[in-house]
Amino acid sequence: MSLVKNIGIFIIVFAIFAFALSRYTPQDAKPEDVSLNVVATQIIEGTVEKIEIEQEKLTIILNDETEHVSHKEPGESLATTLSNFGVSAEQLRGIEVIVKQDSAWVVWMSALLPFLVPILLIGVFIYFMMRQVQGANSKAMSFGQSTARQTSPNDGKKKKTTFKEVAGAKEAKEELQEVVEFLQNPQKFLSLGAKIPKGVLLVGPPGTGKTLIARAVAGEAGVPFFHISGSEFVEMFVGVGASRVRDLFRKAKKSAPCIVFMDEIDAVGRQRGTGLGGSHDEREQTLNQILVEMDGFDTETNVIVIAATNRPDVLDPALLRPGRFDRRVTLDLPDISEREQILKIHASNKPLEENVDIRKIAERTPGFSGADLENLLNEAAIFTARKNKKIITMEELLPSIEKVILGPERKSRVISDKEKKITAYHEAGHALVGHLLPNTDPVHKISIIPRGRAGGYTMSLPSEDKYFHSKSEFIDELAMMLGGYAAEEIFFGDITTGPSSDLQRATKTARNIVTRYGMSDKLGPRTFGKKEEMIFLGKEMAEEKDYSEETAKSIDDEISALVEEALKTAKKIITEKKPVMEKVVAALLEKETLEKEAFEDLLV
Repeated sequence: MSLVKNIGIFIIVFAIFAFALSRYTPQDAKPEDVSLNVVATQIIEGTVEKIEIEQEKLTIILNDETEHVSHKEPGESLATTLSNFGVSAEQLRGIEVIVKQDSAWVVWMSALLPFLVPILLIGVFIYFMMRQVQGANSKAMSFGQSTARQTSPNDGKKKKTTFKEVAGAKEAKEELQEVVEFLQNPQKFLSLGAKIPKGVLLVGPPGTGKTLIARAVAGEAGVPFFHISGSEFVEMFVGVGASRVRDLFRKAKKSAPCIVFMDEIDAVGRQRGTGLGGSHDEREQTLNQILVEMDGFDTETNVIVIAATNRPDVLDPALLRPGRFDRRVTLDLPDISEREQILKIHASNKPLEENVDIRKIAERTPGFSGADLENLLNEAAIFTARKNKKIITMEELLPSIEKVILGPERKSRVISDKEKKITAYHEAGHALVGHLLPNTDPVHKISIIPRGRAGGYTMSLPSEDKYFHSKSEFIDELAMMLGGYAAEEIFFGDITTGPSSDLQRATKTARNIVTRYGMSDKLGPRTFGKKEEMIFLGKEMAEEKDYSEETAKSIDDEISALVEEALKTAKKIITEKKPVMEKVVAALLEKETLEKEAFEDLLV
């Protein structure tokens, strides 16, 4: 397309240039063009002062300085021409006659210009054509080169990332501190016969800081950092990915000691033999080259490969074996103390009010990753700017938590009084059942303001981080999930579409109790079903059924029994506490939102 564009521009410029030349006329007044008869008469009358001869052109200057122009025959002298018109030699001697000769360059230019201009235009056209060809060739030559972004430790423009910028992840930092020491002082380990680790695999959910901690390792060690994503290796042409891998490791070895960071390595590191293209699959060829390059390191080559993924289960076993990725470092979601540290780091460049309780924010954000916490503080800063305030307060921080979880408030959404009342009873049912059951998390907030796709919400948060869940906790959570369903049925005698997401969550939880956690009294301590990932257009297609049809019926019966029992529990609580429900609903309809303290005061 660029070649066609250049040709079009060339043609347009040429046409404009030719048109301008053809239309060009001098603006100065032209001398009058007269015949030789008139010139001869003027000479005879004595009115001619001077005649300038320029080849066949005659410029006649009269006594009053008027100029006339005439032309003589080619090859004839002026005297001969004028004598034919009756001008004598004596009359001609009284006139100043000047003969002008063209300079050599004018002669040459007048002879060559008609040929030179087309040649120049053709040369310009060829020049543009050659530039296009050279650009295509350079792109073709660089097609197989690595696109990794290199960060130098001596780059003063970018702030160096160190472990101080990585809050939490204590065990991961301790594990990676040895990698830093390997890069800084390899002889300390080589003298004891220890080998430098070739690869470190960072495993963890999205947003837990895998890329950040890899940069911190390079920053602590003060070595170059090559950053590339797994998807940048793969192209539509087989062999390009492998070529880029070779080029990347060649550059890394020249810059050793250094760190090569491959983000989302599962894009090329998936188990071989599962692709659609067989052995000619571009992804598999790229993986093979990575395996060869990592095996080809010398024991003294200070190049350490750090890779990150949130799907270690799909990686090829050859990639995970010792000698390639010698270490696996797990980055979990931060606990409450780590969340507090992360919030303090991200709040360091934000003007927070003095009474802002970072610990309270950390308590309200279980399950948040580092990226979520950064987004939370950013949303709070945006809220503050909207209000034209200069200081971020708890009034902006607490709504930001709900926005990150559920989405923005939809205050502009028009809700009828009937739907608003149904939402109030629904959310009050969740809150009341959750508060009165002993094994559920405390209710922190109730709201009937639509947010995201939810018509209202009840926020219950654990008082401490949990890593294990008991069967009694699951049973009580099921009852709380169905509290809204039970409230609608009791107070309105009908069911709306509001509890649909609650029913999905309750069914999924009940199925997990039976099939994953072995908590069914009837079916006993075993699991049912095994998910098999079939790589077809990147989707999980099937689940292996390792149980009989009779057992399948028993599983369905157990799931239904758990859900029905939870619904009975929720109905019983709401029926017994109808007066309290009415108080909570009245408060919600009036204020639309109830915090934990206001809600608990209504239950006294």
